[in-house]
Amino acid sequence: MSEKRYGRYERPRYKKTASDKSVADIVKELKKDSTTAIDYRERSLKIHGLICAKCGREFDFKDRHLLTVHHKDGNRLHNPLDGSNWENLCVYCHENEHSRGLLGDYLNDKK
Repeated sequence: MSEKRYGRYERPRYKKTASDKSVADIVKELKKDSTTAIDYRERSLKIHGLICAKCGREFDFKDRHLLTVHHKDGNRLHNPLDGSNWENLCVYCHENEHSRGLLGDYLNDKK
């Protein structure tokens, strides 16, 4: 059985359900969710340090924007506080990581 991959190119499908929430409550939830992206990035940088897990390049304060957080299981919504689903990758290694999956999927479809 193959595992369903959630990441940059595949999104989970959500079922629409009737909700008794007001529009204001929904907006508050969305705003709260947008801040968690920043929170998990900062938390990952504190836990794993300013170093790329693939190439080993070290970063400092002025170029830390080149360091990204990669979700190991491909699900950007899975953010355990211990950082077990994250690894810090430089933008080059992060792009390489996602490109390899796409290339592999493409080559498997050609057979």
